[in-house]
Order: sequence, then structure tokens, then C-alpha cells
Amino acid sequence: MDVRAMHIANGIVNGPVSAIFAVFAVAALAYCVRRGRADLDERLAPMAGLVAAFIFAVQMLNFQVLPGVSGHLLGGTLAVILVGPWVGALCVSTVLIVQCLLFADGGLTALGLNITNMALLGTAAGYLLVVGLLKVFKNLGATALIASVVSVVVASQGFVLEYALGGTTSLSLSTIAGTMAGVHVLIGIGEGLIAATTVATVARVRPDLVYALRRFRTPAPVEVAA
Repeated sequence: MDVRAMHIANGIVNGPVSAIFAVFAVAALAYCVRRGRADLDERLAPMAGLVAAFIFAVQMLNFQVLPGVSGHLLGGTLAVILVGPWVGALCVSTVLIVQCLLFADGGLTALGLNITNMALLGTAAGYLLVVGLLKVFKNLGATALIASVVSVVVASQGFVLEYALGGTTSLSLSTIAGTMAGVHVLIGIGEGLIAATTVATVARVRPDLVYALRRFRTPAPVEVAA
């Protein structure tokens, strides 16, 4: 078992715990659909499709973080900044479902676990940080970078919790937690650079399409430089 992997495979977490998180993920996504309807308008609806397509494409590209260890964009913070928390969680979930069904990236029985970690926990952490950091930094690029690093680490620790509840191997929980956190800090930095560059570019061209600038900006101008 590779404890550094974010996409959980079948059998790493037992059936009952996987089923519980599947139910939780379905309920949470249903709530996101309900709340996301209020945000959808003529700008956000097509933007959501573009964000999901972009995350899907970039997730297919791995970047090296350590010898023999690579990572890829998770996309939670990027989605939050561009389309908001509710629609953002749905975008990331859609990508994870397609990857699971078409490319076997993450196990089918573990889909609820993966959605919980990457689409729900990662997006929620990114959302809370974006709201707070924009008030402090007033810089969209810096906000995206910091929030991405933290959200990726939070998502990785979601797996640690799930493994603690229903792990099927005898690996040390402290070893798993430390390894996941250390590796995903590095992955988060890579993700943060991608997210910061992307949102800053969109904000320069079409700031009206950036959800975070419309909803969370303070009276003082928010800088968009990465």
C-alpha cells in the first residue's frame, strides 16, 4: 500500500467505513446542489463547466515533488476562488467520478472516501482560508497559494481519519499521518503555484468571472498578482 497516494484504492479502508463515507458524500453533494442553485447565473454556469474541464485536464499531469514521488492538482481551492464552495465541490466531485469510472483512478468502493477528502474537505478548507486571507493579504495570488497548500494537507489528513476508522493493514497511524502531511505539503506548493497563476490570469482578463472577487472582496482593491 502506498500511503502517499491521495486517490484511495479498493480494499485499503474496509467496507463498512467506506459505505458510511459514501452515504455522507451523497448527502453532502445533495446539499451542495441545493445551495449551488442559488449561485448559478449566466456567468457561473458556463464557468463551472470550464473549471471542471480544466481541473480534469490538469489532474492528468503529474509533477515531481521528491525522487519517485509525484503529485497533481486537486483543485479544491482553485474551484472555490473561481466558482464558489458549493459549485466548486460539485466540479471536483464530477472530475473524481469520471476519473474513477473511466480511468480506474481510485477504487469504486472508495469513491465516497475520495470525494469526502478531495471534493468536500479540501474545498471547505480552501473556502474558509480564502474568505479570511483575502481580508489580510488583499492579494488573490498569495491567497490561492497559501489556501491551496493548507487545503491539500487537510484533504490528506481526511484519509488518515478514514484509515484510523477502518484501515485494513497494520501500518502505524503516526507514520501514515506524518508521511501524508509531509508529501502533501510539497504537492500543495505545486498546486498553489498552479492555482495562483490560473486565478491571477483570469482575474486580470475577466475579474467579473472570479467568484471570490465578487463575494469576498473588501472595500480596498484586491491585487491579483501571483
